[in-house]
Amino acid sequence: MFDLERWQEIFDTIRKNKLRTFLTGLSVASGIFILVILLGFGQGMQNGIAKEFEQDAATSVWVWPGVTTKEYKGMNPGRRIQLRNENYDFAAVLLADKIEHKSPRLFVRNSFVNYGKESLAYNVQGVSAQFQFIENEFMSQGRFLNQQDVDLKSKVAIISNKIKREVFKDIESPIGEILDVSGISFKIVGVYGDIGGEREEDRIYIPISTAQQVFNGADYINNLAYTLPPAKDFETAVVQSIQFKNAIKSYLQQAHTVAPDDTSAIQVYNPMEEAKRFYSLMGGIKFFFWFVGVCTIIAGIVGVSNIMLIVVKERTREIGIRKALGAKPWSIVGMILHEAIFITAIAGFSGLILSMGLLELVGPHIEVDYILNPSVDFNVALTTVIVLVVAGAIAGFFPAWRAARIHVIEALRDE
Repeated sequence: MFDLERWQEIFDTIRKNKLRTFLTGLSVASGIFILVILLGFGQGMQNGIAKEFEQDAATSVWVWPGVTTKEYKGMNPGRRIQLRNENYDFAAVLLADKIEHKSPRLFVRNSFVNYGKESLAYNVQGVSAQFQFIENEFMSQGRFLNQQDVDLKSKVAIISNKIKREVFKDIESPIGEILDVSGISFKIVGVYGDIGGEREEDRIYIPISTAQQVFNGADYINNLAYTLPPAKDFETAVVQSIQFKNAIKSYLQQAHTVAPDDTSAIQVYNPMEEAKRFYSLMGGIKFFFWFVGVCTIIAGIVGVSNIMLIVVKERTREIGIRKALGAKPWSIVGMILHEAIFITAIAGFSGLILSMGLLELVGPHIEVDYILNPSVDFNVALTTVIVLVVAGAIAGFFPAWRAARIHVIEALRDE
């Protein structure tokens, strides 16, 4: 039942202590505001990191050669390692049960690309039919390379959506058009898009076998790319990727007479392992955000307890009169608790509304590396406010209990 007289008393008390009440409420509201904003940016960082790792397939592994730095089995340091087709083929057989998709890659360096009389500044790469799945690319028009293209060393090319917009904007479809790559004609058979965005769309793909034959690539390969089968959970996927990384690296070190502890000769990039490091870091950052926010809220709760002590002291004579007129101890406790709950609830929900509104308005427009759409689960934020109100009630209980135990005679003597 709504007690109008009781709420009028609360408002009267707040008016009398308006400065202290305002500062205490501001402290509580700022605690909730800071906590929600920090949690929002923590989630934004997690979203941004997840977006970065979506650019390629989640279970991809990339291998490329380097230069030896250690003497091993009579071989001097400073040798540049060169991957070859036999390395790709042997590894594909050796680790067949651990591989989902695979592709070698050859960069066609110093190539000149022309369309009609227009010179194009895009790089050309020789890949296999499965490279589409490793790079997490989708087809907008036509098709990607297939195994027949590789087997027959076909002169076909795949361009990106970006290239289509920039070069073929005046025609309906680039499919069937001819590109001149260093004097060799390639027919466009497909247009791809990359989930990672336009920065991954500066490439023209041709069959790896064609690139090796036509552009004097011999049997050379610049790097190897793989994806691993899906795992039942993240931790299993990380373990699986580390095992594969060690296996492919060990094979290539043996094949090229490289010291096992030479970290420069064979480079292996494992996004799953990197993702684990980032997510572990994010766990620490989120814990720190919670710690800062909770400490700020606790400071506000202490403020509520202090102002309730002041209220009890200022209303000692009033409390004595109430008790002399027959007021029960729990009615005195309830009177003080109402004020504590009122302050924390108003301040808490104010901080919640302001912080959620700010994230909703500003979050989608933030364009910072590794931060994407900062947001926070409303249920988590609401639960935090409810816990805050409960904590405010507990903070107000002790001053209220002290008020209830005041002796009538001592209260009436109070000046």
